[in-house]
Amino acid sequence: MTDTPTSPTLSNPEPLSNGKATYAAGDGVALVTLTNPPANGYSHEMMLDIDEAILRARFDTEVQVIVIAGDGEKFFCAGADISMLDEVTPEFKYAFCLHANETLLRLEHTPKLVIAALGGHCVGGGLEVALGCDVRVARRGSGKCGLPEVALGVLPGTGGTQRLARVLGKSRAIRAMATGELFDYERASELGLVDELFDAEDDASFMASVLEYARGFCTPGKAALAVGNIKRAVQSGLEVSLESGLALERELQAKLFSSADAKEGISAFVEKREATFKGE
Repeated sequence: MTDTPTSPTLSNPEPLSNGKATYAAGDGVALVTLTNPPANGYSHEMMLDIDEAILRARFDTEVQVIVIAGDGEKFFCAGADISMLDEVTPEFKYAFCLHANETLLRLEHTPKLVIAALGGHCVGGGLEVALGCDVRVARRGSGKCGLPEVALGVLPGTGGTQRLARVLGKSRAIRAMATGELFDYERASELGLVDELFDAEDDASFMASVLEYARGFCTPGKAALAVGNIKRAVQSGLEVSLESGLALERELQAKLFSSADAKEGISAFVEKREATFKGE
């Protein structure tokens, strides 16, 4: 029998190059924590740190799942640093949005499951970061989420118009962004914007639950290689024609059929035992 997933033992958090996020890893899970008090507002420096973390996790063969969280109790991320946007040139703002788009696309293209751990408020660009993740989990009662950029006279410019519509559907997404409405996490769960709600007394217990949840997608109990390829098939396949998506699915399936994990999974099913996966 495989063991019930437990919270992974992570390395000490290490500040990334620009000091706006930290990185820790262990037992198949990488934890990226957004760190910019008081509201974890993101800047170009934070996006550079997120980009660095994505590449680090992508190239680390021991990492099977990535978790993105915010530092502290009150905010996952309150969006872009508005004071920064007030000071920079329009040319910088364009380049800033372009790099943020590229960073979140890199997150989506990484063949490892990415979980957004929403403790505290997750608004504006913070929700756009969360929408770039594959799964969103939240601490019940800890805050609200939404895309209120219309109040600033702009639109959600880090993928929000595109990704929210893909999650909520066109009309519901347009209404949410045009009104700037904020949802508590219970309502967000009802809408399908949040996938799991956790009851937790504080941020520490919430993160322990999230990391245990993340560990459930790792070996030996779960075929993490298959999980990553399922993600790739969906994230890329939905953006092309059905015929092209099916072709991608076949190629990824052929790759999996030749893996040791597929052989183990099929053998375990035939032999009526629990599979023990190795991620190979």
